[in-house]
Amino acid sequence: MSEFTKEHYKLEGEKLTVFTYPAPVLKQVAKPVVEFNEELNKLVKDMFFTMYHAPGIGLAAPQVGKSIRLFVMDIDFDREKTLNSDGHTEWSFSNFNPMVIINPVFKQKDGEILYEEGCLSVPGVYEDVKRANHVVLEYQDLNGDKQSLEAEGTLAVCLQHENDHLDGIVFLERLSLLKRQFLTKKFLKAKKG
Repeated sequence: MSEFTKEHYKLEGEKLTVFTYPAPVLKQVAKPVVEFNEELNKLVKDMFFTMYHAPGIGLAAPQVGKSIRLFVMDIDFDREKTLNSDGHTEWSFSNFNPMVIINPVFKQKDGEILYEEGCLSVPGVYEDVKRANHVVLEYQDLNGDKQSLEAEGTLAVCLQHENDHLDGIVFLERLSLLKRQFLTKKFLKAKKG
């Protein structure tokens, strides 16, 4: 995993704007990350803050308007709603397992899984998508060090979904043409209304 561990993680940051489909930045193939610096660290921190509060389990840089090959994920965290004494809603977060994936390359994909996916860039739409059930991924961490990760099930699905964003693909495009056209029309109509 990356060095962005639970100990480093504080639920602080700036909430970024999440671009929704069909924003042009979501259609671009993202460029590799070449500089591992404070600016990148700040972006990662803000992406986690945005993702946890959305809430989502993954967020790719293109979704926040940065066309670079980076995404953050946490498929394990818990989010609980509580009402404080003055009647305001507060959220408490626990069980963090943050992951930072930079310049990912799939070395292996096999098996098959049908998994209901949603996306912060296509809010309110959930649909079954066919993915590889097992993957091996090589990537860089926040220091630029090479890492390798073997995953299956939910983690494998999330890695593939977020990586698609780096290739300019939104999960709707993984559906049959008929289903994609129907859901796209429905989503865009709801977005206007």
